[in-house]
Amino acid sequence: MLYFLSALSHHAGFLNVFRYLSFRTIGAVATALVICLVIGPRFIVWLKAKQGKGQPIREDGPESHLLSKKGTPTMGGLLILLSLTITTLLWANLASPFVWICLVVTLGFGVIGFLDDYHKVTKSSAKGLSGKTRLLLEFVIAAVAVWQIGHLTHPIIKLPFLKDVYINLGYLYGSLYVAFGALVIVGAGNAVNLTDGLDGLATMPVIIAAAAFAVFAYVAGNIKFSSYLHIFYVRDAGELTVFCGALIGACLGFLWFNAPPARVFMGDTGSLALGGALGSVAVTVKQEFVLALVGGLFVVEALSVIIQVGYFKRTGKRVFLMAPIHHHFEKKGWAEPTIVIRFWIVAIMLALFGLATLKLR
Repeated sequence: MLYFLSALSHHAGFLNVFRYLSFRTIGAVATALVICLVIGPRFIVWLKAKQGKGQPIREDGPESHLLSKKGTPTMGGLLILLSLTITTLLWANLASPFVWICLVVTLGFGVIGFLDDYHKVTKSSAKGLSGKTRLLLEFVIAAVAVWQIGHLTHPIIKLPFLKDVYINLGYLYGSLYVAFGALVIVGAGNAVNLTDGLDGLATMPVIIAAAAFAVFAYVAGNIKFSSYLHIFYVRDAGELTVFCGALIGACLGFLWFNAPPARVFMGDTGSLALGGALGSVAVTVKQEFVLALVGGLFVVEALSVIIQVGYFKRTGKRVFLMAPIHHHFEKKGWAEPTIVIRFWIVAIMLALFGLATLKLR
């Protein structure tokens, strides 16, 4: 919205600053952060009043959670989504179709997560929507988004570490590309969802990943930089830098209230939406495989659950003391802040490794 003020720069030269992605991205970070900090306290009080007992705690989870986290309200992801949406509409160039695609995916996944959280709270059960229902809804939203992205760009994927090497998935009317892209988005959403099990554990890695993909979006949307770095050029993808900035600011603001001991949980409302946001940005800028590097922490969390469930069904034994893997370390006696901060460090290193793919070819 503010971007269009730059059209009036011939009347007031200072308005030209709204044309620059760097300025608008910084503005998006600050705006989203302030919105969260201002409305957060009253929003949390409102959630407590509506939910009463707060988020149901898993009875098969770590024993300490039944005491330390009982009564904490969930659905804090609504705060993130509100801040993200307002900020994106305010600072991004709304003529870019990719802004709308990524925003719709984020909000769509947020709605699915909200329905799941609402079911848990109203039924006072740790079980929400059925897994099949959730996945079906997620794949429908993701598939439509990827289909649109493929028509606006090209149905190809870029391999990291290799110069000018692409895989064309446009065969069968692009169905292979749609299936692959939808899998990336849905996988990202559920991986972040599985990571969100300790105070602040998922929020900071999302911030780190969003910062990394802000760089990729900026490069992909700049024909000179993309040509120099051998990154696939995607016209108008640069506006996703602003979207990522809004995502960073919203998560920073939420982290203020989610830091240990958390006053509010983001719930599936937030975690599914944040993962969907990262996945949709990665598909847009043709960096799906880099997402697996930058978001490696999320991948490990998801794999730990898959391995645990698969091995238990096959042998009746467990690989980890508890899954996802952050609970394994809790069972081993690691303090919650220790796990969270060490996982943050891992997320930073993985993001740097992912950014290195810009030059390592």
